[in-house]
Amino acid sequence: MKNKTEITFRKAKKKDTDLILRFIRDLADYEKLASEVVTDRETLEASLFGDNPKAEVVFAMIGKREVGFVLFFHNFSTFLGKPGIYIEDLYVKPEHRGKGVGKAILTYIASLAKERSCGRVEWWVLHWNPARKFYESIGARAMDEWVVYRLEGKNLDGLAGI
Repeated sequence: MKNKTEITFRKAKKKDTDLILRFIRDLADYEKLASEVVTDRETLEASLFGDNPKAEVVFAMIGKREVGFVLFFHNFSTFLGKPGIYIEDLYVKPEHRGKGVGKAILTYIASLAKERSCGRVEWWVLHWNPARKFYESIGARAMDEWVVYRLEGKNLDGLAGI
């Protein structure tokens, strides 16, 4: 009989900010977007653990080691009239992929969404990411009819009149 690895979860604390930043950088390297990571420890700490936290982080654990993480926040669906959970980052260390960690993380988030009366869970995935097949295998569907727009940097400043 196959020995199943026990995966547990723990919520990130302020003292984990450097570890969170390391996971973000590892994900960015994997996605070939390392040059886009401009945050630093202080900014991340203020955003996640300041007076008005903007997102939450949970670590997937095997034993006492963090093997994956998920960074998420609430959004809102006017059509459903309910909040949702948006997953900004989900990352599993390469040596722990294929062991059920990613599915355990998504199961944790799905349970959290139901506990918080959320109507859905959403995330973006790069077209080339092989995880897309896994996401589809658990019932997630690509929202191909939607186009993502982003306003940032000088264009955001300009529209804001800054």
